[in-house]
Amino acid sequence: MNDLSIRLFEFSAETIKFSRKLPESTEYKVIRYQLIKSSTSSGANYEEAQAGSSRADFTNKVRISLREMRESNYWLRTIKKVYQNEYDNSGLDKLIQESKELKFILGSIVTKMRKT
Repeated sequence: MNDLSIRLFEFSAETIKFSRKLPESTEYKVIRYQLIKSSTSSGANYEEAQAGSSRADFTNKVRISLREMRESNYWLRTIKKVYQNEYDNSGLDKLIQESKELKFILGSIVTKMRKT
């Protein structure tokens, strides 16, 4: 497992843990579901990319991973904007920052793969 795989896995796990703190209202349930799907999908697609059958397959899986991370970042920012006064934001801020960094890393990989 490489460093990026570990970071993506940890991000998924921390996102799931964070989502457990959200209330059980309808809107939280929808956001929780979407956030968990996108955060875990990003890591899963990157894992699949590692076993890609071709360069194109690898690039496609990393591109999907990037899209899913962008979605995760969106849901995290939505939580912060809408529900910012309802709970401690320290864990949320860390997840938002990590999702930004992971977006940049995955985007860099996709860009490099396009150039070669």
